Amino acid sequence: MSVYDEALLLHKTLRGKIGISNKLDVRNTDDLARVYSPGVAEPCRAIAANPELVYDYTIKGNTVAIVTDGTAVLGLGDIGPLAAMPVMEGKAMLFKKFAGVDAFPICLDTKDPEEIIKIVRALAPTFGGVNLEDIAAPHCFEIERRLQDVGIPVFHDDQDGTAIVVLAALLNATKLVGKSLFQLKVVVNGAGAAGTAITRLLRCQGYDGASDVCISVKDVIDCDSKGIVSRSRTDLNEEKVQLLEYTNINNVSGLLSDALEDADVFIGVSKGNLLTADDVRLMAPNPIIFALANPTPEIMPDEAKKGGAAIVGTGRSDLPNQINNVLGFPGIFRGALDARAPRISPAMKLAAAHAIAQYLPNPTPGRVIPDTLDPAVAYHVAEAVREAALADRRREAEKLAKKGNYLSVG
Repeated sequence: MSVYDEALLLHKTLRGKIGISNKLDVRNTDDLARVYSPGVAEPCRAIAANPELVYDYTIKGNTVAIVTDGTAVLGLGDIGPLAAMPVMEGKAMLFKKFAGVDAFPICLDTKDPEEIIKIVRALAPTFGGVNLEDIAAPHCFEIERRLQDVGIPVFHDDQDGTAIVVLAALLNATKLVGKSLFQLKVVVNGAGAAGTAITRLLRCQGYDGASDVCISVKDVIDCDSKGIVSRSRTDLNEEKVQLLEYTNINNVSGLLSDALEDADVFIGVSKGNLLTADDVRLMAPNPIIFALANPTPEIMPDEAKKGGAAIVGTGRSDLPNQINNVLGFPGIFRGALDARAPRISPAMKLAAAHAIAQYLPNPTPGRVIPDTLDPAVAYHVAEAVREAALADRRREAEKLAKKGNYLSVG
């Protein structure tokens, strides 16, 4: 029986992988009076008088909504909200398993960004955070951007979670091959949500001034299904045009193979079996290959090493160096919730990436990133994210204080 057959049988047997359980057993009328009428009126009155007490008296402070429209599910594409449900349930399991966060799938029967934004805003009072999941580009960019003022962290894991874990792996990989991050020429294949976020992070776009640990690579060349994203092309959408403001500094054009010439790093977030050993030989000495397409990587590790790759990572659990978002999102939300952060800032994202990398003080070519199932990683990340969030809050307070002093003097 294959893993797919086993998974189908498991899902049918369980009829869903998550459930809701009570924290208190209601055994008698006294219990009923405390958890419901008449006693429940008192926390209601307290929250009405001071809305911040909702974090003390309800599930809000430890609950995340996993919101999807089902338009970009795994490598399956636009399969809709019903078919997306098993993935969202699995995500909820990982939140609970690795960070003790209660998460719940919210699968929306709409593809309209305006409607999704409106729904998330309306849901915000219930949740302490929102994990946007499997929403196709370019809508995912607008949805995440416009929800940053909702008062709770809103984080698109396919974008930022992937970028954070990739950066963590790259930090350790560059140490092993004796290269500096700021000297790297990077090729990112796949200019969708994940590829764009990886590119932005590696070029410190939106991260400038967020932290002194944001080091931009020398250049990133993005590729899509038609080749290199260059200024010579006339078929680019708005998001890809914006990429060119900080990528492909020499305006290289052509195919993926042209981009790979003398590149130090290949990051694939596209589809399987795109590269061969001969393609890897085009790259600079000791190249780093992160082939993250699932279930089939852009190139298998043995083939990449045949071409001279020094370090190879994939998205698969049965191969070395699994670069998986589960190393990021549980701890990121745990830290954000613990700090009661209103959003996940650039500094918090960078703190997460460095925490993941630093968790392995002695990386090796076969282990540049922590094991996905290591239960301690999320709490290590959570503490770094929490500290970054509190530092953000202190900086904001200092800015307000300076502004107040300036106004009072004026």
